[in-house]
Amino acid sequence: MLPLRQLLPIAAFALVLASPIPAAAQTIINEWPSIKTPPAPQLKAVTVDPKTTALLMLDFVKQTCNEQRRPRCLATLPKVKSLLAEARAKDMLVVYSFINTGTIADTLAEVAPTGKEPAVQSGADKFYKTNLEQILKDKNITTVIAVGTGAHGAVMYTGSEAALRGMKVIVPVDGMSAENAYIEQYVAYNFANAPGVSNNTTLTSVDMIKF
Repeated sequence: MLPLRQLLPIAAFALVLASPIPAAAQTIINEWPSIKTPPAPQLKAVTVDPKTTALLMLDFVKQTCNEQRRPRCLATLPKVKSLLAEARAKDMLVVYSFINTGTIADTLAEVAPTGKEPAVQSGADKFYKTNLEQILKDKNITTVIAVGTGAHGAVMYTGSEAALRGMKVIVPVDGMSAENAYIEQYVAYNFANAPGVSNNTTLTSVDMIKF
């Protein structure tokens, strides 16, 4: 019989082999092919106060909202155009954004600004190095509706920053677009689940927004 000091290491090794924890722990790399899409987040009807709500028209510019780069953006235009018309009819604040390499004149004609509506220029986060926060504060805005492209850029980052600043954020998922449906899906999932963001965010559709 082996002495006790030799039996102990052998016993410890046997316990490791019997452990339910696999020798090579699973990671997202291993699990990716088997991951199932979670249920779609619930879309909710919302009623907004035009006096304290702003519509953010994010990067509807010819450089990114076109048939070659992002045709899904063009598909959102009828809904967004309808939302924009209703917001203007209610005298609601409308704020435009455009990309760093362009100008406000690059905004598509279907949803172009009137010339009297404020605009900011930045990258994905439209609060970054702009006066967007001051524009909203000057009008006592407490809620923003975020539509635009890309969903994974201007919409996600600007909407999330608004939520983290304590504002209520409304995201009509049929008013945001990206290169493919998966990107739009994960952005919606992020808004519904991200810490510090989800509590202030409501996912909806254009037709479910009432004024």
